Amino acid sequence: MKQRLLFIGPPGAGKGTQASRLCETHGLRHLSTGDLLRSEVSAGSALGQEAEAVMNRGELVSDDLVLAIVRSQLTALNGQGWLLDGFPRNVAQAEALE
Repeated sequence: MKQRLLFIGPPGAGKGTQASRLCETHGLRHLSTGDLLRSEVSAGSALGQEAEAVMNRGELVSDDLVLAIVRSQLTALNGQGWLLDGFPRNVAQAEALE
């Protein structure tokens, strides 16, 4: 059975630090929504361009866009275990993850 973990907590709680350690030890893919957004923007993907426009306006990226990026990453893992760091952030995201 592949491992699927969620780290949820306030900024600065140590989620990223502990997630990195756990993923390294157990061979999990560390998926941080902030890192995923920055990666999509850097790659110039369609999702990244949309996210960049929103972030440049100083707005929060919509649930739909964040979900599309997370869904894309989870689909590409092909059975590898993962740890979501800072996701879901609200009930709508949690329901979509389910």
